[in-house]
Amino acid sequence: MNGNIEVTYKIVNDKDLNLTLSLQELLKNEKIVKIIKSEFAKGFRNIDIKTDQELNDKFKLETIKEHHSFTVSKDDFADIVSLAEEDATTKKLLKKDSFVELVDIKTIE
Repeated sequence: MNGNIEVTYKIVNDKDLNLTLSLQELLKNEKIVKIIKSEFAKGFRNIDIKTDQELNDKFKLETIKEHHSFTVSKDDFADIVSLAEEDATTKKLLKKDSFVELVDIKTIE
């Protein structure tokens, strides 16, 4: 195969935050509801937050990580994870209890 692949990865640690919450869960929290009311209904009394339907939207709380990139030949596609680990080791990014997580893979012509 001709061409290259740009690989983007990040270094992840077991202690990093990675939590997915739904809006339904968020609105069940009394502290969150109180803050919403105080911010958007200041001065009003007997206010309740209601939704028309079940909220399925989700959002993610995660530790912000720097993304690192490198370029390899398309022929090396099967070895991308190993090559990302080697790149991280060369840049002295890997530490104890950390690992590489692939973020994106792009074909470059």
